[in-house]
Amino acid sequence: MTTEFRNDSPTAPTHTQQPSFCVQTCVAYDADEQARNLHGWHQTYDQLTAGRFVGGLTELCLDHMQVFVETTSHMLRQTCEVQKDAYWFGIPTCREGSGRIDAQVIAGDALAFRPGGIEFELLTAADYEIFGVVVKGEVLRRYAAEVERVGLADHLPNTEVVSIGTARKERLCASLRQLLNDGAASSTPLSSFARNNLQASVLASLFDVGALPAAEQVTMPARGRRQSIVSEAREYVLANRDRAINVPELCERLHVSRRTLQYCFQDVMGMAPATYLRTIRLNGARRDLCNASHETRSVQDVAAAWGFWHLSQFATDYRKLFGVRPSETLKAVNGRVGERTYSFAH
Repeated sequence: MTTEFRNDSPTAPTHTQQPSFCVQTCVAYDADEQARNLHGWHQTYDQLTAGRFVGGLTELCLDHMQVFVETTSHMLRQTCEVQKDAYWFGIPTCREGSGRIDAQVIAGDALAFRPGGIEFELLTAADYEIFGVVVKGEVLRRYAAEVERVGLADHLPNTEVVSIGTARKERLCASLRQLLNDGAASSTPLSSFARNNLQASVLASLFDVGALPAAEQVTMPARGRRQSIVSEAREYVLANRDRAINVPELCERLHVSRRTLQYCFQDVMGMAPATYLRTIRLNGARRDLCNASHETRSVQDVAAAWGFWHLSQFATDYRKLFGVRPSETLKAVNGRVGERTYSFAH
């Protein structure tokens, strides 16, 4: 089975509509309205300080994950509960001690964690900002087993507050902010592959910062095996060139953890697996364009043949790597064909 986040119902929305797979932003001028704006939660907000309330929410609902950032202007008492068989990670960006979960202070180097189906209480100060990630339990457990190679049954945090270090926390917040900003800048719904990749990248970040337990230290493969893993990955990508292959699928296929895969690629190729494999596909597309003509194949045909279904992103990546647009490569090929035809005629 390929490691994908498949399920018939999305994690976050509880209404009957399917998620839009676009970033949604809304503003509320009432605390309870703010509470209702967050999909899939059962919660009530009590405003504890005087003044007109203003709350903001930027949210992305994926197939089995919800990522959001919430801002609130006034001190609040929140009673919250996420759906069963899901896990919530709350990462405040505010000063240390400005938030509490079940009466425990969320330190400046820590995040909050709660399983679904259990009500908890948040006390947040004025001008509060918090990132949130909600992931379906089944998906998290499968990802941990097949990609990180660690079992979560007995290793999930057993406390509401998890210390991860200030630098790691800042890095996690920055990556989540970038994800939401990039999504907000695009009005196009995310493709299935893009959604799957985003979910995997968020889960990888949670493991990398220590919010979830990493596998025990393992011996890295010998030099020959590292080269073999890289070669096998390349062969698998080329054999499935009509669709993009992500890191979780490679981990399952090669029976290695994500950390082992990253180590092998950094050691052998000097770059991350996803970067190298995308580059291999771009090179393949360029060779096909160099052997094509407008009469036989278009840029879109070649891009699709190499698993690039988002044409504008393909063009951007292609130009970044080769310094020209794919259409310019095809135009140059057709120009050379025309010159040869003219010379033969004379």
